[in-house]
Amino acid sequence: MKAADVLRVGAGAAGIIIGLASLTGCVGSPTYGTDKTAMEQLVEDVGSAVSIGSNPNKNAGTKYNPRPALVMPPQTAMNTLPAPQQSLASKDNPDWLETPEDARARLVAEADANANNPRYRSPLLVGYGTNGTMTESQKWQAFREARQLQKGAYLDQRRFLSDPPTQYRQVAEASTLDDLGEPELKKQKRRKKEAKAAQQTKSWWVPFQ
Repeated sequence: MKAADVLRVGAGAAGIIIGLASLTGCVGSPTYGTDKTAMEQLVEDVGSAVSIGSNPNKNAGTKYNPRPALVMPPQTAMNTLPAPQQSLASKDNPDWLETPEDARARLVAEADANANNPRYRSPLLVGYGTNGTMTESQKWQAFREARQLQKGAYLDQRRFLSDPPTQYRQVAEASTLDDLGEPELKKQKRRKKEAKAAQQTKSWWVPFQ
């Protein structure tokens, strides 16, 4: 039992010595040029963060100089100052673009002012019918142009960017454009006739012919 007590006391003394050595190491830790150890700096930072009030005499020695007065030019110079230049970004500029809202309001006011004028014609209806629709002549002209496009009347030129080049739309013979091939009705009758003739030539003893 005495040997166990001696071992226990030795272990406790060794622990105390190791703790004191570690504490000494913390106290004697480097200051990194701040003249304070890491533990002192930590305690000071925590204390400043926890502190609620502030020092009322912190800015007691601060001096505030009054703001100087504005320096005004002499009266003679103020009378000879040039007038400010007019901004070009305004509606008074004749080159100013008219917005759609302004154009609509102008046309409505113009139409109201010429409501009793039988010779007045709104610019919105130029080239169109009385209700803003195409006239009969314009409808026929648009129909003819559409038919010409459908028939390929403009194969020698490109009217749209989506059109292929002209050399890709040329044919060897112009007559091939008018050849529509065999009509579907005749083609159907021919196929029925050929199928009926093929059934008559089958032999009854060859089921898989």
